[in-house]
Parts: sequence; C-alpha cells; structure tokens
Amino acid sequence: MNKQANPFEQIANKDRKKTESEVERLSGRAGDLQAALRPLDSIKPVLSSRYLVKAWIDRGATSVVYGESNVGKTFFALDLAMHVAAGESWHGAKVPPATDPFGCVVYVAGEGGSGMHNRIEAIRKDNADLIRQAEKRHGFTLLPTMLDLCGATDAAELVKVFSTLPARIGLVVVDTLARTMGDGDENTARDMGAFVRSLDHIRNATGAHIMVIHHSGKDASKGARGSCSLRAAVDTEIQLTRSGPVIMAETRKQRDMPTGRVFAYVLRDVAIGEDEDGEPVTSAVVEPTEPIKQAPRLSAQQKIAMQALDDALAAKGKKMHSDQFPSNRRCVPLSVWRELCDRHGLSDGQSDSAQRRAFHAVKKALHTKEVVRIFDDHVWRCDE
Repeated sequence: MNKQANPFEQIANKDRKKTESEVERLSGRAGDLQAALRPLDSIKPVLSSRYLVKAWIDRGATSVVYGESNVGKTFFALDLAMHVAAGESWHGAKVPPATDPFGCVVYVAGEGGSGMHNRIEAIRKDNADLIRQAEKRHGFTLLPTMLDLCGATDAAELVKVFSTLPARIGLVVVDTLARTMGDGDENTARDMGAFVRSLDHIRNATGAHIMVIHHSGKDASKGARGSCSLRAAVDTEIQLTRSGPVIMAETRKQRDMPTGRVFAYVLRDVAIGEDEDGEPVTSAVVEPTEPIKQAPRLSAQQKIAMQALDDALAAKGKKMHSDQFPSNRRCVPLSVWRELCDRHGLSDGQSDSAQRRAFHAVKKALHTKEVVRIFDDHVWRCDE
C-alpha cells in the first residue's frame, strides 16, 4: 500500500521554483502580462531623471495648469514651451539640451486667435536668440484650432499629423480644456474620462508630455474646475494665482516629486509694431520676480464667515483697552460673529446644533490659518 503524500509536501512540490525551461510560455494578452512580470531581484533603482523641465514636469507624463480667468496661464505655458523648444534652461530649471531628439513642442491653441501670434512676436522682440534656436531645431509648432478629445477620432488623427513633423515631440500643450472637449461636459466623470483617455493615447503614441491649460473652479482651494477624475489622472498640477501684478505658479500635486515649488513672475509689456492708425500694438512676456507671501486659501464656507466677521466688526467692533488685545485692531464678541454667520447662511442645516457645529469648525480653521485671533471670547482679524 502506497503511503499517501503529506499535503504540505504536495504544496511544497507544486510551489518549488521552476527552472526557466519548465516555465509555461503563454500567448496573447496573458503572454504580454507574463512578459511584464518583474521578480524582486531584477528591480533596480532608476537614478537618471526623466525631466522635461527639471523639478516641474517629466517626460511622458501629464500635467494641468489651472487658475482664474486672465491670470496669465497662456503666457506661462507659452514661455515654458518656447524654452523647451529651444533647448534652453527655463528660468534656472534645466530642460533637455538642444541635441535631444525629443525637442519639438506642439502648442494647440483652441482660443486666443491673433493673440497667440502677438505673444510669440513679443518673445521674438524680447529674446530673439531663444526664437532663433527654436526655429533652428524645428522646435515649435502652433496648431490654432479647436479639437474634440471627447470624441472617437481626433486623438488618433492628431497622432497621424504629429508623425509628419520634422522632430520628435517632447511636449504637447492643450490650451484650453474647455476648447478641446467638443460636446463633452467637463463636470461628468464619463466625459472627463474620455478626454483623459485621448490624452493617454497621444502620450503613449508620441512619448510626449501633455500639458492641459484649465480654469479654476468657483472655490479655487478645491483645484481645477470640473470632474475630479482629471486630478486623479494627471501627474502634476500647477496652480496660478495673482496678487497685484505678481503671478505665482506653484506645484500643487506631483506624483513623483516634491510639491510646493514656486515660480513668481510679472507680465512686462513689449511693443511689437503699429496698427493701421499708426498706434502702438503691444503684447507681454514673462519676467521673473521675487515671490510674495500669499494670503491663506479660504474655502467657500470660510469666505462666508469672514464676510460675516467684516459685517460684525463694522457694526459693533471696538478696540479693547487691555494688554491682552492688540491696540491697532477692532474686536467683536464671538457671539456677535456667530449671529452674523447664521444670517449669512454659513450652515446648510437649520437646527441650532448644525449651525453651532459649522461655526465651531470654521472658527477653528480660520484661527489655525492665522486669519483671525481669538481671546477671552473676542475675535479680531490678523490683517485688518
């Protein structure tokens, strides 16, 4: 009588390491997945950088540049794109050298009209060497048209067109998302998903970085407008904000790099010629400047609370004659602020407990952000 094998021995025999000749070779999709398997001893660090603009955007990745209308998004993107096209450092950030084969930039201008021509001419007037170098290596191509990247064909047709260019593409700028969604709705996950798949198709076919120019939502603290599926898909988010003449570009999301990198600039007027009446025509170029301290970003609810506080200070604010209070600030009791918050509709709930919780949360958040100070049941603005 044969002795029955120990079940643990059966498992051990089944799971023993097979020699390479014993491994079953699969075909089709299973074969592709099998070929992609990487055992631990074959995984090594990747020390060479994949940067397109070092510490900002990587090759073969996707980014979104967003901000409010007229904040200067196109000026920012065009300035960055022209430096990549020329193989010249972008305000201290390295780009691939002029000898790099992936040197071509395609700028899809869905809006702007003749304004894009004037902006490029302003760069030419201000930095002729940059334009000359970009022209020498066939580094920049403008595509002034709207696309439908929610549809089934434009992405594939665009890839065919890109294959006819004299240089390999390193960067595609899509300006703006709204002008390249066709009949799609940027607020729905389904349409935004179709848009992202088109970006992925272009990126995978060309190896280029895809940069999308987009607008902020009503609450800028929540990022770019529309479905959050875009934010989930991109590798990099760059937010543009303006304080007076100074525009701040800040990396708000990086999949493989640190966030918080800031580039501050102003837009400097450049004369590019005269119109038919002999009057000057101007555009602008990006000029780096020193960053400024930005005011804390407030949510929509926090903005309501601050409006209520302003109203409370205007109606009942007074200076407190005590060493514990600032001599140059008006203060108001917390109860007065709370009452005005209720009137402004701080909470969607109608019950007293819901309104109390909403007030407590917003009060704590504004105090943490150093927008307000609270002492002895009184509150005052830090920046009044």
